[in-house]
Amino acid sequence: MRAGINSLTAALLVGVAIGLVLTPDGRAWLRRPTLLFGSSANASAPVVEPASPPVAAGPALPTVTPLKDRLAQRRALRVGVFGDSMADGLWTGLYRELNGQPGVTVTKFSEVSTGLSRYDYVDIQDKTARQIAETPVDVAVILFGTNDAQGISIDGQIHEFGSAGWKVAYAKRVDDLVALLRSRDVMVYWVGLPRMKRASFDGKMALINEVVSARMAALNVPYLSTVALTSDAEGDYDAYLAATDTGRRQLMRANDGIHMSMAGYLRITEPVEAAIRRDAGLVEQAAASLEAAGA
Repeated sequence: MRAGINSLTAALLVGVAIGLVLTPDGRAWLRRPTLLFGSSANASAPVVEPASPPVAAGPALPTVTPLKDRLAQRRALRVGVFGDSMADGLWTGLYRELNGQPGVTVTKFSEVSTGLSRYDYVDIQDKTARQIAETPVDVAVILFGTNDAQGISIDGQIHEFGSAGWKVAYAKRVDDLVALLRSRDVMVYWVGLPRMKRASFDGKMALINEVVSARMAALNVPYLSTVALTSDAEGDYDAYLAATDTGRRQLMRANDGIHMSMAGYLRITEPVEAAIRRDAGLVEQAAASLEAAGA
């Protein structure tokens, strides 16, 4: 078991190291020759209009089989983690906490330097369709955004980050991804982006969180915010935070002020793990097992 955890930790460190080079603020994408707009425009503050467009009603989503029923019928629950390098760390936390529970598996579908803005680089909609066709899942945990603070090109028109057109285009890609997964009877949990160190980048991630959380509310899909979990008592960024179990301060963030340490990834894993355990009835199973053991 220790060897397995050490292997996961090593894999996480490699993923974070790659992420530090490739993903913060979309720098790798901005260097690509296929870029349709100058990097200087993307380095500036986001274009935020005085008022956001009204939240549109989401597409009608099919209902999904309750997680409890899946475990009861098949004695199996397949969890998939989708997203960018931040999701790589989330996968490590979920794998450590859930994989190996009776019938539960946790599979990594995330990839560094990907996101929902640049489908000319990686079309997440098409990629996700292929992934779940090859490896079906019951649960999709999604965390995107660290690479998405850049323009979106739709039908030859570039919508600058933060503009009304960008918000509409980004919201549609969020809706389409959720609709794809729900059409395959996949339960979706969308995880919000954490607090960031640099104020300008934190503002961009907050804008993405605002768009995504509004879409999850419109779609009636669970949205799990991580901002409070990754902020200090004053609501500010702090690389060291008190652990929820011991109360002692631990290093939670990587040096780039974006990614997390192992302790940090376990911290943002907690609400996701709790939601899956609750919805799958794993909490009741654990309580029944303890009661039986004490009988």
